[in-house]
Amino acid sequence: MATFAYTARTRDGDKIEDVVDAADRRAALAVIESRGQIAISMSEKTAGSAAGKQGIHFTWRGKRERMGTRDVLTFTTELSDLLASGMTLGSALNSLARRRTGRTGDTIIADLRDSIVQGSSLSEALARHPKTFPNLYVNMIRAGEASGALDEILRRLVTHFERIQDTKEKVVMALVYPMIVMILGAATLVFSMLYVVPKFKTIFEQMGEALPLPTRILIGSSTWLARYGWVALIVIVIVIVLINRAIQTPRGRLSWDGFLLRIPLVRGILAASVYANFARTLGTLLANGVPVLQALSIVENTVGNAVIGAEIRKARDRVTDGTSISGPLAAGKVLPEIMTDMLAVGEQTGDMAGALEHIAHRYENELDRNVKIFTTALEPILIVLVAVMVGFVAISILMAVFNLTSGMNV
Repeated sequence: MATFAYTARTRDGDKIEDVVDAADRRAALAVIESRGQIAISMSEKTAGSAAGKQGIHFTWRGKRERMGTRDVLTFTTELSDLLASGMTLGSALNSLARRRTGRTGDTIIADLRDSIVQGSSLSEALARHPKTFPNLYVNMIRAGEASGALDEILRRLVTHFERIQDTKEKVVMALVYPMIVMILGAATLVFSMLYVVPKFKTIFEQMGEALPLPTRILIGSSTWLARYGWVALIVIVIVIVLINRAIQTPRGRLSWDGFLLRIPLVRGILAASVYANFARTLGTLLANGVPVLQALSIVENTVGNAVIGAEIRKARDRVTDGTSISGPLAAGKVLPEIMTDMLAVGEQTGDMAGALEHIAHRYENELDRNVKIFTTALEPILIVLVAVMVGFVAISILMAVFNLTSGMNV
C-alpha cells in the first residue's frame, strides 16, 4: 500500500486536502471519487521527501491544442449520456478525463474538469478552447445551462454536428472520384511524354523522314517538358501558394467563394450544402433560445461561404426588431426566393425552427440529387478528356509510323 496526498473539490465546490492509502494511483482516484470528491492534483508520499515530487497534476496549461471533429462528437455523446444517467457535471467530466487515450482530447477534457470544480460554468470553460469548440457549441451550452436542460442540448449538438459532418463528407466524396481520374490521367500523360515519346523520337530521327504536324507538336512538347518541366512545376507550386494566400484574405475568400458558386455542376452541390448548413445551424440556435441577432452572427461565421456570410451580415444589420429576418435576407437576392418565402411563413406562424427544419431537409435532398447528377455527368466527361490526352499521343505516333512505312514502300 502507498500513501497519496491529494487536493480535491467537493460537489459543493469546497477545496480540501487529504491523504488516501491505496495500491496505486488508479485505485487512489477510485477511492477519492467514492468519497464524492473530484481530484485536482495528487502525489505519492515517500519517506524523507516532500509530497509532490512525483505528483500527477491535472491542470492543463496549454491552450493551443485542439480536438478533431470526430473527437468532439464522441466527447459530446459520452457527456450527454453520463448526464442523462444522473451523474453531476463535475463527476461526468472527471470520469471522461480519467480515460487516458494519449490524444489531445485528454488534456482538454482534464482542463474542462478543473475549470468546473474551480467554479466556472461549462460554457465559460469551453470558451477557453475556441479552436475545438466553436461559438455555436458554446452558445448552445450557455442556453442549456440557462434552461436547465444541458443533457438535452448536448444530444441536439450531437445530432446537429453529425448532420453537418455528413453534408461535408457528401461534398468531399463527390470530388474524390474526379480528382483521382484527373491525377491518374495527368500521370499517364507525363509518363508517356518523358519515357515513351523520346524513344520514338530517336527512331524517327534515324529514319530521316518528314513527320506529320501532330507528331512534331508531340515531340516538341516532350522535349520542352524534359528540359523545362521542373521550371513549370516550380511555377505551378508558386501559383498555388499565391492563390492559397490570396484566398486567406477576406477579399480573396469572397472572390473565390463567388467563383465556386458560378461553376457548372459544382455550384449546385456547394449552394445546396451552404443552404442546408445555414438552415440547420440557425434552426438549432433559435430552437434553443439563442437571440436572433446573436444566432445570425454565429451562422455568418459557420455557414461555409463568404458570399452567403456577407449577405447574412448585411441582413443582420438590417434587422431592427430582432425578430424578422426573412425580409432583410430576401432584399439581398442571394438566397433562393423559395427559401426566404418559407422563412416568412415560419415567422408568420411563429414556428421559425420548424420552417428552418423543412428548409434544411429540402436542401439536403437537393444536395443528394446534385451529387448524383455531378458524378453521373462528370464520369463520361473525364473519360473523354483522358481519352483525348492519351489518344493524341497514340495517334501522333501512329501517324508518323504509317508515314514512314508508306515512304519505305515507295
